[in-house]
Amino acid sequence: MKILVVDDDRRIVKTTCDILEVKGHEVIAAYSGEEGVEMVRSDPPDCVLMDFKMPGINGVDSMKQMRAIVPDLPVVLVSAYATEDTIVAAKAAGAYAVLSKPLNFQMVLSFLSLLRKEESILVVDDDPNFCRTLKDILTARGYRVETETEPGNVLDHLETDYKLAIVLDLKLGAVNGTDVLKEVRAKYPSKPVVLVTGFGEEMSKSIEKGQKIGAYTCLYKPFEIDSLLETLEEIRLNKLQNALTTA
Repeated sequence: MKILVVDDDRRIVKTTCDILEVKGHEVIAAYSGEEGVEMVRSDPPDCVLMDFKMPGINGVDSMKQMRAIVPDLPVVLVSAYATEDTIVAAKAAGAYAVLSKPLNFQMVLSFLSLLRKEESILVVDDDPNFCRTLKDILTARGYRVETETEPGNVLDHLETDYKLAIVLDLKLGAVNGTDVLKEVRAKYPSKPVVLVTGFGEEMSKSIEKGQKIGAYTCLYKPFEIDSLLETLEEIRLNKLQNALTTA
């Protein structure tokens, strides 16, 4: 990924850039908010790590100008002096998080991994055509996708690779999707599972049961793909923010 690092302290910029470059990222540096804004205008990055307090325009004002140029630009602010009020104000202005100095680089690297959509989505449905179509759509949107038509193999997928979310059909031949959901919940209590069904009325009790077990939501076939994309992006955004608030 291309990361823009903005800080008036050149030593901090060099240290941050060196660590990110070692991890394979392309890094560009700026030493003021004004310079950072111009870099976003001329060569938009994938993410910005920016100091909160700088001479000239501060981090929040710089971020507002950057996001006016690139509306969805992920910006993480960094501060040695952040108060609860400044954190709330920064998040309200669109910052993903406000981190304390010195940076917890493991936390930042985890965040960048999520930002790259490195975690895959598992689609579980007994209809191979549905699996194939949904995989093509999600792959075109930048997600990594795995598919599974056999309910008994779901946990194997989760053990070999971390999944951002599971899209799980409620009617899997002779197997009820809520049984699969229950198995997932027992081993992975916080894993987001999006239920889907083309039999809303027939499966109403299963839908209710799934919600009690802890399904993230339920979508009804044929659903608007935008609804699924919005749900997955919401899950990803929540996880991104959690990655920056959990040491």
